[in-house]
Amino acid sequence: MSIANLTPTQLRTAADLQEKIEGLNQQLNQLLGGKTASVAVSVAVAKPAKKKKGMSAAGRAAVAAAQKARWAKIKSAKKISAPVKTAVVVKPAKKKISAAGIARIKAAQKARWAKVNAAKPAAKAAPATKAPTRKISPEGIARIKAAQKARWAKIKAAKK
Repeated sequence: MSIANLTPTQLRTAADLQEKIEGLNQQLNQLLGGKTASVAVSVAVAKPAKKKKGMSAAGRAAVAAAQKARWAKIKSAKKISAPVKTAVVVKPAKKKISAAGIARIKAAQKARWAKVNAAKPAAKAAPATKAPTRKISPEGIARIKAAQKARWAKIKAAKK
C-alpha cells in the first residue's frame, strides 16, 4: 500500500507509531549507553503546504525600483518646471468666443432642440384643457360653518 493512498486518519496513526518507536529507541540508547541501530519506519506525514506569496522577492524588488524611478522622474520634472520666486509668471490669455461664434452656437442648439421636440408625439405637445373648478357660494360656506359649530358644541357638552 502506498502512502499516497492512505487516509488522513491512517497517516496520523502511522505518525503516532513512528513517534513511539523513536521514543523507545531513545530509551534503549540511554540504557545501553551508546547508539544502537534504530529501526526507522519512514512515514511521510502530510504537512499542510505553505501558502505561496503572490510575487517573488526579486519581482518585488523590480517593482519597487521601477516605482522609485517613476517618482524620481516626476520630482525632477517639478524642479525644472518650478518657477523662480523672483521671476514674474505671466499667464497666457484665455481664448474668448466672438459674439458671432456664440450666435452660431445658439442657433445650432435651437435647431437641435426643435428637431427633438418635433419627434415627440403631438399629444404631449398640446396641453390638455383644465377642468373648471367648483366654487362654493357664500351661503354654502355659512351653512358648513354653522354645522361645524353645532358639532363642536355637542362634543363639548358631552365632555361635561
